[in-house]
Amino acid sequence: MSWLEGDDAKEEIYSIKNYPYRRHEATNKRHIVTIGIGGNVGDVERRFQKLFEIFFGHKDIDIIKSAPIYKNPPFGYKDQDYFLNSILVVATNYSYRKFFSYLMYIERRLGRVRYFKNAPRKIDLDIIFYDKIRFKRDWLEIPHPRWSSRDSVLVPIFLLKE
Repeated sequence: MSWLEGDDAKEEIYSIKNYPYRRHEATNKRHIVTIGIGGNVGDVERRFQKLFEIFFGHKDIDIIKSAPIYKNPPFGYKDQDYFLNSILVVATNYSYRKFFSYLMYIERRLGRVRYFKNAPRKIDLDIIFYDKIRFKRDWLEIPHPRWSSRDSVLVPIFLLKE
């Protein structure tokens, strides 16, 4: 399915293993976190699968659902490949600070290197929402400050509701 008309359409939505996913069992974890995931360097689909496996095997994280993959153009720095994006909704007992630190660890483990703002990347993990809290510091803002203006977040969130 393409969001553009005509032969130049490059945006698309598609499924791979675990994207989309829905948990059928209840969770006993206290906090619900919506995570934006993306990447455009190397085998991004494989990294998404690895991320799913890491979360699925973690005793303090339950995956509630995931969206299909959304392939879309870059923003900011535009001289780079299209991105693959999705959303993961998880339940956790981690505080938002500990969860943020854990996401940064996972990014490094999966090969993320921060060259410059909006640079090409192997994986990008952003907390979009953490329960209904509002938090703002130099190092983290919840909800994510630009979530409502990015198709890379809005389209997968919309697809979660289908």
